[in-house]
Amino acid sequence: MWTGFIDELEQRLKLPLPGSRAHEPMRATPIGMIKPKFEHLVPPKPGSVLILLYQDGDLLKFPLTKRPEYLGAHSGQISLPGGKAEEGEDEIQTALRETEEEIGVRRNEIRVLGKLSNFFVIPSNFMVTPVIGYLNQKPVFTAQLTEVTRIIEADLEQIISYNAIRTKEIVAAKLYHMVAPHFEIEGEVVWGATAMMLNEFREVVREIREK
Repeated sequence: MWTGFIDELEQRLKLPLPGSRAHEPMRATPIGMIKPKFEHLVPPKPGSVLILLYQDGDLLKFPLTKRPEYLGAHSGQISLPGGKAEEGEDEIQTALRETEEEIGVRRNEIRVLGKLSNFFVIPSNFMVTPVIGYLNQKPVFTAQLTEVTRIIEADLEQIISYNAIRTKEIVAAKLYHMVAPHFEIEGEVVWGATAMMLNEFREVVREIREK
């Protein structure tokens, strides 16, 4: 059912991408007197995440992970599987390795379709490359419990529908009040860097669907 779409997506990712035009509408805005300040004295660290598409019945899905609670900028947030590059890795190798480590999907089973625009995650000083992959079967997930408390199987339709984007006030790092555009997926609020990268993917998918 989705084979033609996957092929079209692979070709579309070779063309110019929306980039910041799609990122910025999803950027959270601080409110109140207490606002986060980030001053980085070193260049951003390279990292990658993976949007892993797979078919589940008639649906096309992708996994998201929930981080554990900890003293850090991304505590408890919903993320795409991924992380910091190891020495000698390129963006794709990082995304595939981290996905295998975090949610147990073997890297050699994933068809890589392409990449989205690089994205600077300001709080953690990472330059992240979103990689798009496809698995021709529904995976069996195994969570790395030290990094993942929940694996969410998101339906692609949940982010590409007309009214998918919502806005609410949230508290980041238990301190900073923000007005956050977001997606709501399986009862979780997906905001920040993940939502901004997903919105670029959303625009690309909607462009293909509206042909």
